[in-house]
Amino acid sequence: MRRLFKSLGCTVAVFRSASEFLVSPERASTACLVADVQMPRMTGIELYEHLVSTARTIPTILVTAYPDDKVQERALRLGVVCYLRKPLEGAELIDCLRCALAFRRTPRGPS
Repeated sequence: MRRLFKSLGCTVAVFRSASEFLVSPERASTACLVADVQMPRMTGIELYEHLVSTARTIPTILVTAYPDDKVQERALRLGVVCYLRKPLEGAELIDCLRCALAFRRTPRGPS
Protein backbone atom coordinates (compact mmCIF):
# COMPACT_ATOMS: atom_id res chain seq x y z
CA MET A 1 0.00 0.00 0.00
CA ARG A 2 2.83 2.38 0.89
CA ARG A 3 4.54 1.79 -2.47
CA LEU A 4 1.29 2.27 -4.35
CA PHE A 5 0.59 5.62 -2.67
CA LYS A 6 4.17 6.78 -3.18
CA SER A 7 3.96 5.83 -6.87
CA LEU A 8 0.98 8.23 -7.09
CA GLY A 9 3.08 11.05 -5.63
CA CYS A 10 1.64 10.89 -2.12
CA THR A 11 3.66 11.52 1.00
CA VAL A 12 3.18 8.53 3.27
CA ALA A 13 3.62 8.16 7.03
CA VAL A 14 3.14 4.83 8.78
CA PHE A 15 2.18 4.45 12.44
CA ARG A 16 2.25 1.37 14.66
CA SER A 17 -1.00 2.22 16.41
CA ALA A 18 -3.91 4.63 16.50
CA SER A 19 -2.51 6.27 19.63
CA GLU A 20 0.85 6.84 17.90
CA PHE A 21 -0.99 8.57 15.04
CA LEU A 22 -3.10 10.69 17.41
CA VAL A 23 -0.02 12.23 19.08
CA SER A 24 1.91 12.63 15.85
CA PRO A 25 2.68 16.08 14.43
CA GLU A 26 1.70 14.66 11.00
CA ARG A 27 -1.91 14.35 12.15
CA ALA A 28 -2.62 18.02 11.41
CA SER A 29 -1.48 17.76 7.79
CA THR A 30 -2.97 14.33 7.03
CA ALA A 31 -5.13 14.54 3.91
CA CYS A 32 -6.33 10.92 4.04
CA LEU A 33 -6.15 8.26 6.72
CA VAL A 34 -6.02 4.56 5.91
CA ALA A 35 -6.56 2.36 8.96
CA ASP A 36 -7.23 -1.29 9.62
CA VAL A 37 -10.51 -2.09 11.31
CA GLN A 38 -8.75 -4.55 13.64
CA MET A 39 -5.98 -2.80 15.57
CA PRO A 40 -4.83 -3.34 19.15
CA ARG A 41 -6.23 -1.05 21.86
CA MET A 42 -8.23 1.15 19.44
CA THR A 43 -10.01 -0.15 16.34
CA GLY A 44 -10.13 1.78 13.09
CA ILE A 45 -13.75 2.70 13.75
CA GLU A 46 -12.92 3.87 17.29
CA LEU A 47 -10.11 5.98 15.84
CA TYR A 48 -12.50 7.57 13.35
CA GLU A 49 -15.10 8.18 16.07
CA HIS A 50 -12.42 9.87 18.17
CA LEU A 51 -11.51 12.16 15.28
CA VAL A 52 -15.17 13.05 14.77
CA SER A 53 -15.69 13.73 18.49
CA THR A 54 -12.72 16.12 18.54
CA ALA A 55 -13.89 17.91 15.36
CA ARG A 56 -10.70 16.77 13.60
CA THR A 57 -12.28 14.52 11.00
CA ILE A 58 -9.92 13.24 8.30
CA PRO A 59 -11.26 11.49 5.20
CA THR A 60 -10.76 7.86 6.17
CA ILE A 61 -10.49 4.54 4.36
CA LEU A 62 -10.92 1.45 6.52
CA VAL A 63 -9.55 -1.92 5.47
CA THR A 64 -10.23 -5.33 6.95
CA ALA A 65 -9.43 -8.98 6.52
CA TYR A 66 -12.56 -9.81 8.53
CA PRO A 67 -15.45 -8.15 6.71
CA ASP A 68 -18.64 -7.67 8.66
CA ASP A 69 -21.70 -6.10 7.03
CA LYS A 70 -22.84 -4.47 10.28
CA VAL A 71 -19.41 -2.95 10.89
CA GLN A 72 -19.29 -1.73 7.29
CA GLU A 73 -22.75 -0.16 7.58
CA ARG A 74 -21.77 1.56 10.84
CA ALA A 75 -18.49 2.87 9.40
CA LEU A 76 -20.13 4.30 6.30
CA ARG A 77 -22.96 5.82 8.36
CA LEU A 78 -20.33 7.55 10.52
CA GLY A 79 -18.79 9.08 7.40
CA VAL A 80 -15.89 6.80 6.50
CA VAL A 81 -15.14 7.28 2.78
CA CYS A 82 -14.53 3.60 1.96
CA TYR A 83 -14.60 0.24 3.70
CA LEU A 84 -12.41 -2.22 1.78
CA ARG A 85 -11.95 -5.93 2.15
CA LYS A 86 -8.52 -7.55 2.01
CA PRO A 87 -6.91 -8.60 -0.21
CA LEU A 88 -7.10 -5.12 -1.69
CA GLU A 89 -7.33 -4.42 -5.39
CA GLY A 90 -4.99 -1.58 -6.36
CA ALA A 91 -7.56 0.11 -8.61
CA GLU A 92 -10.21 0.03 -5.89
CA LEU A 93 -7.80 1.52 -3.36
CA ILE A 94 -6.79 4.27 -5.81
CA ASP A 95 -10.46 5.09 -6.45
CA CYS A 96 -11.06 5.38 -2.70
CA LEU A 97 -7.97 7.55 -2.28
CA ARG A 98 -9.21 9.88 -5.02
CA CYS A 99 -12.63 10.08 -3.37
CA ALA A 100 -11.05 10.83 0.00
CA LEU A 101 -8.84 13.57 -1.42
CA ALA A 102 -11.78 15.09 -3.34
CA PHE A 103 -13.86 14.95 -0.16
CA ARG A 104 -11.15 16.84 1.69
CA ARG A 105 -11.11 19.60 -0.94
CA THR A 106 -14.91 19.95 -1.13
CA PRO A 107 -16.15 22.96 0.86
CA ARG A 108 -18.61 21.99 3.57
CA GLY A 109 -21.29 24.20 5.06
CA PRO A 110 -22.31 27.76 4.22
CA SER A 111 -19.61 30.16 3.09
